[in-house]
Parts: sequence; C-alpha cells; structure tokens
Amino acid sequence: MKRICSHCGCFVAALFLVGCGFNKSASFQGYVEGEFVNVATSASGQLEQLQVVRGAQVAAGDPLFVLESGNESAALGEAMSRLFGAEAQLSDLLSGKRSEEIDVLESQLAKARSDASFADSEWKRAETQFASTDISQSELDRARANQAGAQARVQELSHQIAVANLPAREDHIRAQREQVAAARAAVARAEWLVRQKEVAAPVAGLVFDTLYRTGEWVGAGRPVVRLLPPENVKVRFFVPEEQVGALQIGQEVVVLCDGCPEEIAARISYISTEVEYTPPVIYSSETRSKLIFLVEAQPVRAEKPTLHPGQPVRVRSR
Repeated sequence: MKRICSHCGCFVAALFLVGCGFNKSASFQGYVEGEFVNVATSASGQLEQLQVVRGAQVAAGDPLFVLESGNESAALGEAMSRLFGAEAQLSDLLSGKRSEEIDVLESQLAKARSDASFADSEWKRAETQFASTDISQSELDRARANQAGAQARVQELSHQIAVANLPAREDHIRAQREQVAAARAAVARAEWLVRQKEVAAPVAGLVFDTLYRTGEWVGAGRPVVRLLPPENVKVRFFVPEEQVGALQIGQEVVVLCDGCPEEIAARISYISTEVEYTPPVIYSSETRSKLIFLVEAQPVRAEKPTLHPGQPVRVRSR
C-alpha cells in the first residue's frame, strides 16, 4: 500500500488555534489520504488484456488483467496427460489381466478337461484289460501316467485363471498410487500457474490507476492495477498540543472541503502519541503552542467517494 500527501507541508504551517480544550467553533487543517491496494501477480509475462480503466468501480472478484499464458497452458496439458496415464496404469494393476487373456486361458482349460476325461477313460479301460492279461504292466502304467498328467494340466490352468483375476502385488499397487498422487500434485501446480496469469480484484473499490499498457512486459510482483477501496480513504489533520487532550477515539467530527456540497461526517480513528512538529528552540510556555499532533478520522462509508486523496480539507468538532 502507498499513501498520497501532496499538501502536507502547507497544512502544518497553517495552524493558528488557541484556547483550552477542543474548540468546537475552530477548524483544523488537514488532507485526504488514500491507502492503495497494488494488485500484482507472482508470474511474469506480456500483458495480454487490461480489463479495467482508470476511474472505474470494481467489485471483489471482477477480472482486472490477463498475462500471456501459452507456456503455462502447455505445461498444464502435459501434466494432465501424465495423470491420465498414471491412473490408467493403476486401474490395470487393480483389475488383473485383460479379459481377452483370460478367455484364452478358459479355452485351454476346456481342452485340458476334455483331454483329462479321455485319459481317465483310457486308464479305466487299461485296468480292465490288464486284469484279463490282455495288456502288459508297462501299458497300464502309461495309461495311468497319461491320466495323472491330464488332471495336473486341468489344475494348472484353473490356478492360472484364478491368478489372472487377482490384482497386482500390493507393493506394486502402492508404488503406482504414489505415482498418481505425484501426477495430481503436478496438475494442481500447473493449474495454479495458469490462474496466476488471470488476476481478479481482491477487494471492491475504485481503479485509481493502471500502470501498464496492453503488449508491455510485466515482471513478477510488479503492480499492474492500483485500487482504492472505500474503507481505505481517511482524513489526516493536525491539532495543537493544548487541544489534543480533549480528543478521543470514536469522537465524531465534521469534514469540510472546497466544492463539497455539504459537511461530511467522520469519526476519529487515531491520535498520534508523538509531536509532529517542534521548533528548533528549548521548550517554554511561549513555544508550546507550536506543538501539534497528527489525528486521523475515518469518514462514514457512504460519503467516502466525495473525498479524493491529496485533497485539502478542514475538520471541526460536530
């Protein structure tokens, strides 16, 4: 925030008030001060759009200006692609093998069961033939081995299908979840960088000044728009030492200015505890009247637009 005081010097020299206590009929010289909100962004870039003009009134959230954001938008697109890829890989790990791969295993299992059924029939026939001495022991053993092998193949394929339906190992899944989290953080950062290129009004107020033109390069942290919220307008005036003791915070005063249609109500919001001006001599009863104190008053909200920073005013008690 910055303060404007273009008339301070003449006001201090213009105080010629006497008497004890706060003289209600006397007025004190002062000036209007504005505490500005300088709106900037942490990003740098070329000013692409200036969406306000000096003298305009804006509400909080209204757009103020836009900086060129091609690089940031491209970075956001890349981060989004990485996130989609990481999420797809995690989904694949959680779902197990593809349905096409499981279909192949199911077909192999069906064939293995058919082979096992045939081998079982052959073995039973071989046992009958061996009992009637139609075949040798070696032929019986061969039939039994074929039947056992066919059954083992059925069990093997059944287990493969069960494993194919399982998700990946927990440590692999955990690692991929971390990859997804990192990708989401990268997207959030890229989105934040893009938002830094489009700046809205943080508060409602008057657009007091615009500091750049469209097409100019704006450095990071450099103000582009200067706002003056109504609540940041106040009156500063100076009271002699012998009368400042009669003032208190919250006391009502009246502000008068050249060209103002009527008196402006205000309340004292600050009384300085330090002398604002002392002559270069030793204090004495003759020089004490030259001591003055800074006092600040806050105009009521509805009447603040009447006052302008730097404007000379007079203040008196209500």
